[in-house]
Amino acid sequence: MGDPRLNSLHLEAVRRQEYRRARDILLQSRGNQTVYAERALQEHASTSKTLPPEAREQPPLNLEYWLVENDCVYPLKTGINTLGRSSENDVVVRDAYVSRRHCAILVHVKKGCELHDTASKNGTYLNGKQIHGPHRLRSGDEIRVCDRRFIFMTKDDPPDAADHAPTMMED
Repeated sequence: MGDPRLNSLHLEAVRRQEYRRARDILLQSRGNQTVYAERALQEHASTSKTLPPEAREQPPLNLEYWLVENDCVYPLKTGINTLGRSSENDVVVRDAYVSRRHCAILVHVKKGCELHDTASKNGTYLNGKQIHGPHRLRSGDEIRVCDRRFIFMTKDDPPDAADHAPTMMED
């Protein structure tokens, strides 16, 4: 596995198998256009993963998708965006109960975004419900990992006022 965000060597055998299954589902969910765009972005990767607090009210114009947690804004790029305790993640969460590689948000070139739990120990919750497979994300969705709460935002869709229920990805 070439991407250090997705390695599983640190896990014991049973958890390693669960993680690898979840990782395979995540990797297979990417389409050809998303894989191509992800590779192109890796060549021009920026080092900053968190935006300043003022970006919460006025995100940069070129930003399509982002997560908000309290005063932090985490930009999401096309392709796989990992979230967890490891410093190799795109969104680093300093919390002992959060798994090293807790979950991932897959940003597609054309089809929106989806949330994947990557066999985390304490689960990933979308709008209050634990997820067990990929779920489509909508602006205003709440993603909870342990006691940490992130709000998924998009440039084009203001958050719905209606109650959000997790939506399974369909083929």
